[in-house]
Amino acid sequence: MKSTACYHLPGLFEFYELYKEFLRLFREHREYFYDWCEIGSIYGAPADCLWGGGRVGFGDASPRDVHALMKEYEISARLTFSNSLLSREHLADRKCNQICDLFEEPGDVQNGVIIHSDLLLNYLQTTYPNLYYVSSTTKVLTDFQDFHRELQREEFRYVVPDFRLNKVLEELGMLSESEKDKVEFLCNECCWFECYDRKNCYESVSRKSLGEECAEHRCVGPDSAEGYRFSKAMSNPGFISVDDIRKVYLPMGFSNFKLEGRGLGSAMALEFLLYYMTKPEYQIHVREAIYLDSMLDLF
Repeated sequence: MKSTACYHLPGLFEFYELYKEFLRLFREHREYFYDWCEIGSIYGAPADCLWGGGRVGFGDASPRDVHALMKEYEISARLTFSNSLLSREHLADRKCNQICDLFEEPGDVQNGVIIHSDLLLNYLQTTYPNLYYVSSTTKVLTDFQDFHRELQREEFRYVVPDFRLNKVLEELGMLSESEKDKVEFLCNECCWFECYDRKNCYESVSRKSLGEECAEHRCVGPDSAEGYRFSKAMSNPGFISVDDIRKVYLPMGFSNFKLEGRGLGSAMALEFLLYYMTKPEYQIHVREAIYLDSMLDLF
């Protein structure tokens, strides 16, 4: 049984201004937040990164400012470099290498990379050996045996399964303790549970990151025109609630939980931080502190 949930939060570069205020509150007013949770990492990518994937990046914060903020609060930074279509010539990209060089700098907390391409993985292991690696949910590992094989790969510290494996509790319960420590559940996905086109969706993002001409991907979900709604995510069969974390997953021995949202805007990201981390009676205090910060544009 685990006693602490480690959250992996979205928007490392995208929501820099939000986290400047939120992390201060989390440190100075720890009583506002559940005592059974901590921040395991914050993930994201700057805009226009060839190695980027998962979502089209729009993070415009300075990498040095982001690095300094994570170092100040001793939180692991994860670079979302989950492009699935990289070729050998892309490995020399100057911008992505400079970012890796910066975040590999020794410190009290090790930084990591969320990754899809084995080609990139092999390159980074050789070139930046002080980073750790996370197997990306963009691999769409919906078959439990495929997911289990991924867990057994020693090069990955964590593996994020497709959200449709979140509730296969009988199979998850049979994992060893060391395997459970590597599982990182995506909690708040609102993608259609029956989606058969998820890989193509991610590949479209990868092509855009590479600057390739490609048709706009059309979501096959029956209510895709609504976009992301947290209320819709809560009704998804794969949704993991706060109560699920405390009453099901922690007792089973799981401790790592990922929140999606780096492409949704800082207002939605704040809602996730309130729901998953903030005690209900203090949510208004956190909202007011964030909303009244004149540096933030949440909408």
